[in-house]
Amino acid sequence: MSKLDLVTIIIIAANVIISYKGFGDYSFFDKYKFQVGSVQRGEKIRLFSCGFLHADTQHLLFNMLSLYFFADVVIRLLSPLEFIIVYFGSLLLGSLLSLYFHKNEYHYSAVGASGAVSGIIYSAILLQPGMNLYLFFIPIPIPAYIFGIGYLLYSIYGMKNRVGNIGHDAHFGGAIGGYLITLILSPWLFETNLLMIVLLAIPILLLFALKKMGKV
Repeated sequence: MSKLDLVTIIIIAANVIISYKGFGDYSFFDKYKFQVGSVQRGEKIRLFSCGFLHADTQHLLFNMLSLYFFADVVIRLLSPLEFIIVYFGSLLLGSLLSLYFHKNEYHYSAVGASGAVSGIIYSAILLQPGMNLYLFFIPIPIPAYIFGIGYLLYSIYGMKNRVGNIGHDAHFGGAIGGYLITLILSPWLFETNLLMIVLLAIPILLLFALKKMGKV
């Protein structure tokens, strides 16, 4: 069970307050959501502000619960400051990958902390690949690295087939952010977890190979 560090409390509180402001104020929501055309016109704040807005309470709850369960691993094995760097770096990478994949879709929009949370999840998996995860619908433990690889492979499938009203590209971009930033902050992982680094890179390389071939 994770404990709530002060930085986690602050980020969760910011998400809750800003999301509920957006639930009741559509002009506020519209002004700060991620939208390709608006970002291309220079409203770069949306690359970050979109990560504190959510479509509904269920969306908010899912992201904050996911953050709650993984945040402590990153804070404990890195530091609160480095956790913040991973969180906001992953949020930015998630938004940038969405912008890259949807650059010709002027009206494409998205909200949610999923990119940032995906980065924290992937960072935690990279830092502690031997931990086991329990999913609600699977009553057996799943090794973290298996979950990480499967999660990104599903994100590729979701991007390719436009599965659901979900920003799979933001999830994927956030995971890339968590992966790269964690390796920059913790180069010792190349000595202790080199195999995991290689395994977790496979879905990332696959995505860009498929993009080059025009299949996503």
